[in-house]
Amino acid sequence: MKGIFAGFFVGIVMLAASAVLFPAATYTAPQPRAIDNNDTVVLRGNVHPLTRPEFDTGPSDPSLPMERMILSLRLSSARQAELDRLLTELHDPASSNYHQWLTPEEFGLRFGPSQDDIDAITGWLVAGGFVVDEVAKGRLWINFSGPVVAVDRAFHTEIHDYYVNGRLHHANDRDPSIPRALSDLVAGVVSLHDFPLKMMHSAAYPVEPDYTDANGAHWLAPGDFAIIYDVNALYSAGINGSGQSIAIVGRTHPSTAASDWAAFRSTMGLPANAPHIIVNGPDPGDQGTDEDFEANLDVEWSGGVAQNASILFVTSKSTSSTDGVDLSAEYIVDNNLAAVMSTSFGECEQDLGTSENAFYNGLWLQAASQGITSFVSSGDSGAAGCDADTDSSGNGLGVNGLASTPYNVAVGGTEFNEGSGTYWNATNGTGDVSVISYIPEIAWNQSGDVSGGSGLLASGGGASTIYAKPAWQAAPGVPSGNYRYVPDVALSAATHDAYLVVQQGDLYGVGGTSASSPSFAGLMALVVQKRGQRQGNANVELYQIGNAQYNSKGTVVFHDVTSGNNSVPGVTGYSCTTGYDPVTGLGSVDASALVNAETLFPGSPTKITVAVGNGQATVYFTAPASSGGSSITSYTVTAYLVTNGTVTSVAATATGASSPITVTGLVNADTYIFTVTATNSYGTGPASAASSSVTIGATPAPAIGPWGFLAAVIGLGGFLARWRRHL
Repeated sequence: MKGIFAGFFVGIVMLAASAVLFPAATYTAPQPRAIDNNDTVVLRGNVHPLTRPEFDTGPSDPSLPMERMILSLRLSSARQAELDRLLTELHDPASSNYHQWLTPEEFGLRFGPSQDDIDAITGWLVAGGFVVDEVAKGRLWINFSGPVVAVDRAFHTEIHDYYVNGRLHHANDRDPSIPRALSDLVAGVVSLHDFPLKMMHSAAYPVEPDYTDANGAHWLAPGDFAIIYDVNALYSAGINGSGQSIAIVGRTHPSTAASDWAAFRSTMGLPANAPHIIVNGPDPGDQGTDEDFEANLDVEWSGGVAQNASILFVTSKSTSSTDGVDLSAEYIVDNNLAAVMSTSFGECEQDLGTSENAFYNGLWLQAASQGITSFVSSGDSGAAGCDADTDSSGNGLGVNGLASTPYNVAVGGTEFNEGSGTYWNATNGTGDVSVISYIPEIAWNQSGDVSGGSGLLASGGGASTIYAKPAWQAAPGVPSGNYRYVPDVALSAATHDAYLVVQQGDLYGVGGTSASSPSFAGLMALVVQKRGQRQGNANVELYQIGNAQYNSKGTVVFHDVTSGNNSVPGVTGYSCTTGYDPVTGLGSVDASALVNAETLFPGSPTKITVAVGNGQATVYFTAPASSGGSSITSYTVTAYLVTNGTVTSVAATATGASSPITVTGLVNADTYIFTVTATNSYGTGPASAASSSVTIGATPAPAIGPWGFLAAVIGLGGFLARWRRHL
């Protein structure tokens, strides 16, 4: 009986311990969404402007395939707020999350819709007669396919045939609708038409680069670019793109790509380095001369600047519903293909539609969280971004919606202004190089508004109609309005000194921001090589550097373009001014200064030690070995709360001019680690290594907690065992 009693007592105690340590799990199964296809909401702003009655020839064939449509998904407001905070931290050297880039899978699990929500959406699509082609790893889009009859029925619209400019197109004639039960998850269908995005290059023309045109025009070879924008010093130091990749967005598969790209590199004196072609889905085939010029320009010049980088040309076939550009861009981001990418296509925000604007905003946001720097051409129609560069007159202000998000770098255009100066040799050297030095630049404007110009050819730029001004867009010259302004930076884009391109074995001259974007992507690959890590949204640092430069606080990185404008016939645009302007952004760059701009920021403080007190801690540190491009003006100490060995939050910060700095407002008995950053006129440098963890103040006796209870139980068990033997 004594043994039974003792064993029973121990069992009761251990059962109580089990209840404390391992409480019964509760699980509430998610309720399935009740999707009523007759209870819908209209997705406003998703009809293409060319679906006009005079072009309408009636409903499309119900069996017409609508392939690889993109259903753009939305983030909840809470997850969007969390993602915004993380994105700030990813680009903040003072944060412990600095450059801790996500993978696509991590992005999807942390911020995308739940698997139950994804299942609900895909289940609805399948029930509606569609095939689900792919669900993004980042959970921001779903590709699906089906016939016109399924599209009409599921999205409560009608696909019609439109005959525009001699070509037959298919497009929805009214805004689509989706079930109300999915409206918190679905932003919309990116497009339900086959009107193509615009290419951002000027008409190409054959050239003889050994000579100067009667109008004084020259042609730009990669060796000329390297002299003008100061890249040669980097090449000499081994900074040439080695180990880096640049992804190029495309929608054609040029039949002579391999031979043309090899001929370009050979003719221009570049090392052999064949670009790679990635066909995403069905092969689009060769889409003709103009499309091939776009592909060749982007591939040849991104690799012409980053000479040893791997150039990854991603091409996707356009369908009756989706532009190949959209498919290639999503492939690059969702496969985390490269640290740098370039897109030389676009459409103004107004014509892009609400769903496609939302798609690119989310795509570039995901890219930035993965450390990808996305460059996009700002456009070739000056301030009239909704019009074609060949139009004779513009119809209002507009900017490229692919370039205007807060998460990409928009690249505008400049024009070399030789004047009476001598900047070119009479003959070419090796690699068709003939330039002598940097050439002063003005705004690119070869529109009908200037002597000898035509159409609307000019640097795209202006104010977004969708996005507010990001916190990082601060520098002298940035307009006061609360709008996102583009472009951010610029490079030469004029046909006055056109970029040389090889196509079908011949040399051509090409201009436009389609040239400046891939060229800047090449420069960014050199930055990534020098720093040894991805840079994400480079605008955060570009504007810090520009702000310091234009406030006369240090090294010159940007060539300030202060002359010219992007006004075109019918539309008054913006004028260049000191510092930033919505024509050339912060200006063009001195590549060596840009790549070495990291040295403008202070280094990391070292030897962090902490003395604790009552509700505070005093942090001692040694100043960085390098103060950067100017004197250090302040230091910031950040206290991180540590719970169960894991950093959980920023608890407090304190700023001072030198060591030591005391942080107050801490909680006695809580544990913290501390980092220190240094700031100069250019910005804040990377954080120090974290201090050892310390506990603040006098530590009171801890609450027993479950593990303390278990220890007590074990001790009690030992006592009972002894008691039993005694009995």
